[in-house]
Amino acid sequence: MTDSIEKQIELKAPVSRVWKALTDHREFGQWFQVELEGPFVPGKVTRGQNTYPGFEHAMSFMIVKMEPERFFSYRWHPFAIDASIDYSQEEPTLVEFTLEAISGGTLLRVVESGFDKVPAGRRPEAFRMHEGGWEAQLKNIERHVSSNVS
Repeated sequence: MTDSIEKQIELKAPVSRVWKALTDHREFGQWFQVELEGPFVPGKVTRGQNTYPGFEHAMSFMIVKMEPERFFSYRWHPFAIDASIDYSQEEPTLVEFTLEAISGGTLLRVVESGFDKVPAGRRPEAFRMHEGGWEAQLKNIERHVSSNVS
């Protein structure tokens, strides 16, 4: 196992469209399957409810950085789905999205790092679930940006 998950996808949509899908909390919620209480603001926490069937649970995102149409990052607790556990004392992982204009659209990269700080008892399952989760989420954003032109 490694400390980070790295994925990328070529999207047939302009950088501005992908940026909006990533950083507008309503659009993010549509493809990520989470209902968020408010917008993403650097230095602030945005809370929400995961609506993905079988994984319904409260979530929070600590927004780290937003560099328009280039870079978006947040911290969160990976695979924190058990409401009876207090994850607040755990070190969150860092999720970083990088956007790059390419011929025909946008190259979107996502890196989630910091799994070495996740408690040993949770680490393998959190890593495994997020490895597959990012695979699915990149397909979700691909569908979203190609079907919702705005």
